[in-house]
Amino acid sequence: MNTPSPPTDAQPRLGWRERIALPDLGLAGITCKVDTGARTCALHAFYVEPFTRDGQPWVRFGVHPLRRRRDVVVDCQAPVADRRVVTDSGGHRQQRYVIRTPIIIGERTHAVEITLTNRDTMSFRMLLGRNALQCAAYLVDSTASWLAGEPRAGADRTP
Repeated sequence: MNTPSPPTDAQPRLGWRERIALPDLGLAGITCKVDTGARTCALHAFYVEPFTRDGQPWVRFGVHPLRRRRDVVVDCQAPVADRRVVTDSGGHRQQRYVIRTPIIIGERTHAVEITLTNRDTMSFRMLLGRNALQCAAYLVDSTASWLAGEPRAGADRTP
């Protein structure tokens, strides 16, 4: 049996929901659900349009960053990192565009992969999956919220 190591003071902690920023997408703050059951991060995109820039695949997409507020729209663009089939928690398979972008969690910045999908019917506009949690060995406290604090511009970068 694999026994987990006890937490150390150096390990950053997250609650089950946190505020993060996606600065390259123009999203200064978005509330996400921390989901250790999800492999990749998923961002709400109510439209997704592929296009080519300088011979490379890109995607433009629209985000409603605030829950229950379809009147607030942020239009984003990013290079396509991949397209892959993702199985959601209900067992539904869907082909999604994948982008790679910096994410700010509290005082730390990481580059992560994010899939784009319509999350209009979901409570959270973004899921923070294991790929983002592993970059700094975050510990998740499922009984707490907002442990990382507000995302800060100029946060420390980690690979």
